[in-house]
Amino acid sequence: MSEQLLLVGRKEYVALADWGIRRIRAKVDTGARSSALDVLGYDLWEAEGEGLRARLRLALNRNRPDRYRIVEVPVLRMVAVRNSGGGCEQRPLIEATIRLGPVIRRILLTVTDRASMRYRMILGRQALRGQFVVDVSKKYVQGS
Repeated sequence: MSEQLLLVGRKEYVALADWGIRRIRAKVDTGARSSALDVLGYDLWEAEGEGLRARLRLALNRNRPDRYRIVEVPVLRMVAVRNSGGGCEQRPLIEATIRLGPVIRRILLTVTDRASMRYRMILGRQALRGQFVVDVSKKYVQGS
């Protein structure tokens, strides 16, 4: 293999620089195909000439629900996702630029309310493919 893969742990901090978010705790989940981002809620609308768009309310701190950031993004499409409870739900699919350690890349994310979950973001196999190797015995290998 000509490219060196970056080692990551089962938990890492991820930046969403396009949105001014320096770090979100993420669970690196090789059992999940897709990635998911926690939102307090979202609104969808059709923008003339632009297609479907979403206004996301991103929780900066789950202990302070009054502190959130609003981000408007294009929605690629709505997708059916089987959640961790086994139920199927329709979610908006968006694209975002993440930074994990020195790697910056565009990934696909679904958005959903993950308030009952421990991690605000799940990084699935599609986001990890080709650049990362996961050591599940470690966490926060890439620091903050």
